[in-house]
Amino acid sequence: MQNLMGSPMEMELERTLYPYVTGSSVLAIKYKYGILMAADTGGSYGSTLRFKDIQRIKTIGKHSLLGAGGEISDFQEILKYLDELIVYDNMWDDGNSLGPKELHNYLARVMYDRRNKFNPLWNSLVLAGIKNGEKYLGVVTMLGVHYKDNYVATGFGNYLAVPILRKEWRDDLSIEEAMKILEKCMRILLYRDRSSINKYQIAEITDIEATIFSPYSLKTFWGFSAFKEPAKSAEGSW
Repeated sequence: MQNLMGSPMEMELERTLYPYVTGSSVLAIKYKYGILMAADTGGSYGSTLRFKDIQRIKTIGKHSLLGAGGEISDFQEILKYLDELIVYDNMWDDGNSLGPKELHNYLARVMYDRRNKFNPLWNSLVLAGIKNGEKYLGVVTMLGVHYKDNYVATGFGNYLAVPILRKEWRDDLSIEEAMKILEKCMRILLYRDRSSINKYQIAEITDIEATIFSPYSLKTFWGFSAFKEPAKSAEGSW
């Protein structure tokens, strides 16, 4: 593109300054032999559930899983940063590889740096991994706040799922028990969070490998009387 003088006009590269296409909550829980992570596959354009097949859980390196809520394009930018980091680390060829603790600290620095530049990456991230037999599960917010725990949730999951996880988590949970807890939480989020959809993806990481399972739907029940007659309790209030 040229101006009136015939010289090329400088075009500045634009970044996402506001969230447009966003994903909802991400949940994760430690169990006896590993960590499970869950997220639905919906992408909301504003308040419209525009996309129904967005994968928000990815494997990172040899030892980690990363799940993201928030702006999808910013999540893609973060994945690009991590790909470059993993390639750079592999180039050393020293037999070592980045574990979940190192990746968690790296992501915390990235998010905090972007926050300080008043150009944040609009994501809440869940980082899960196992290295040398040690399970690691942490969260990084868009402001760079970071912490680790035995069970975590982002978005509405902080309010609706964490109380359930806190009540039902045990250190010796089997994978079947952990799966049931996550499904219970995701079902509640579907009922209560308009940004959630009934199509979920669960990922597992153990000492051996990381596996992201194919999306599936949960059985739901919408026959409650309050759903059938939503205005009944409001009669006479106008």
